[in-house]
Amino acid sequence: MKPLDAVLIKTSLVDYPERVAAACFLRGCNFRCPYCYNTELVEPSGGNQSQAQKSGAQAKRDTPQFVSIQDIIAHLKKRANVLSGFVISGGEPLCQPDIVRGLILKARSLGYKIKLDTNGAFPGRLQELLSDPACAPDYVALDVKTAPTRYKELQAQDAATIKALQDLNAGGQNLAAQKIIESIKIVSAMPSSAREFRTVLYPPLVGQAEIKEIASLLPKDARWFFAHFLNGRCLCAAAEKVQPYTEEKEAALVELARSFIPGAALR
Repeated sequence: MKPLDAVLIKTSLVDYPERVAAACFLRGCNFRCPYCYNTELVEPSGGNQSQAQKSGAQAKRDTPQFVSIQDIIAHLKKRANVLSGFVISGGEPLCQPDIVRGLILKARSLGYKIKLDTNGAFPGRLQELLSDPACAPDYVALDVKTAPTRYKELQAQDAATIKALQDLNAGGQNLAAQKIIESIKIVSAMPSSAREFRTVLYPPLVGQAEIKEIASLLPKDARWFFAHFLNGRCLCAAAEKVQPYTEEKEAALVELARSFIPGAALR
């Protein structure tokens, strides 16, 4: 692992429901969602051409500061009397399951509640964590990015990543769909207060048909949070040309979701 391989948010009021938390974002992801704005976490070389052309001052403001895992642990120790939650996110943290496990064990030994953010691509790794009381996150947020049948569109295209993640990619679209469906089932088995599902309202990937398909897979007591799509700082330059939904269209889509899942909401 690289010595500086995570971004640390020292204090967050928004990443862990009802807790003051620290949040770390591990570098590396097996997906290439076109609308992703965490470009430095997904691609170490740093995002698309439009970002590379920013002025030096702007780039300095926007570039996250990477720290070591040891720095994260030191911060958790220092703030243990102030913070109560610790969020492990990414990228996709389960690309590095040993790092995740080590962070959970250390944070839990310091008294923290643990939240894991995941894209659902590694249901086996997720189940392994949840089956071990010492390493089971207290709260899981599962991103459901589009209808499972469209997940092939999100997979990493570079040869190195595909080779490293053959367990996800080798089977093509059907296996990718199967992975997210398995993860939805795993998270759905958790208590409703310990889980949430999240979807970005990116027009090319999320419309009425996709919402209906996702809703058919979620538990009726799900908390399903929708996020605005922002067409700036996107991983894919083409995504920056996509117009976000209007407020009226967003409201209609969330209302459609709510007709199936009462806990659906725009956040």
